[in-house]
Amino acid sequence: MSALAQALAAEEAILSTGLILQELLQGFSGPTARDQILDRFAALPLLVPDRQDHVAAAELRNLARRNGIQIGTIDALLAQLCLRHDLTMLTTDGDFHNIAPLCELKLWPSPHRS
Repeated sequence: MSALAQALAAEEAILSTGLILQELLQGFSGPTARDQILDRFAALPLLVPDRQDHVAAAELRNLARRNGIQIGTIDALLAQLCLRHDLTMLTTDGDFHNIAPLCELKLWPSPHRS
């Protein structure tokens, strides 16, 4: 069973952001895919970053860079939202696994990692 399916089965709160929704919509083409994404995301509450989240995300990105780790602006903001709201991130993106030790980012165990 996938990590997301497990969380849903356990009735855990699942949150997303407009950033994730936008990235998904940009990655698929056609009205059917668009409608399916919008339909599935309609039930998810969206976290909205505020000014302090952007400041903290920039600091996180700078910290990562000082430690030889490259992380994108959006990834830093997503990590910051998880840190601020004490959330566990579900991701397959290795960049988050690289920065997690620097900032105590909690990551859902990946089946591809030990």
